[in-house]
Amino acid sequence: MAIPKLKKELIPNHVAVVMDGNGRWAKKRGLPRTAGHEAGEVALFDVVQGAIQIGVKELSAYAFSTENWKRSPEEVKFLMGFNIDVLRRRRDEMNDLGVKIQWVGRPNRLWKSVISELEIAQELTKRNKVMTLNMCINYGGRSELVDATNEIAALVSKKKLKPGAITEKELAKHLYSPKMSDVDMF
Repeated sequence: MAIPKLKKELIPNHVAVVMDGNGRWAKKRGLPRTAGHEAGEVALFDVVQGAIQIGVKELSAYAFSTENWKRSPEEVKFLMGFNIDVLRRRRDEMNDLGVKIQWVGRPNRLWKSVISELEIAQELTKRNKVMTLNMCINYGGRSELVDATNEIAALVSKKKLKPGAITEKELAKHLYSPKMSDVDMF
């Protein structure tokens, strides 16, 4: 398939993809939920390749939210193992494509083996410049804001920051990935 010719101003800098509905997709087809997650992996990496082809510089994949801990223990176990497998299988491919992998999320509750694979992928790809793939694993927008607010409150209580000095820029410094650009909304 030919790569579409798009005006530069129409190409977003940062696109976000929510990996949701995979279980419903599988159920609709009479497949186990796990087949939906596997199809989601293929779809995500199609999106990665397409984003690279049109010139997107940053892609965030919301792969496992903090709310996903409410799923059955069996599904959580599958998803943790699946994340490990995907990272192992895809990190070299992403590295070859020039993709920098960055983890965005909370470390608490996340399996140490998942954190280890994320750290290995980050280290391997840290110098890549074609595109950044933010893997949002154990991520929730509200939890990120709570964690950032708690850090800021601690600074205020230690008198290292004045309450009046809390700005959007100060808040951004305490987010999980302070250098991550805002997602483009078209």
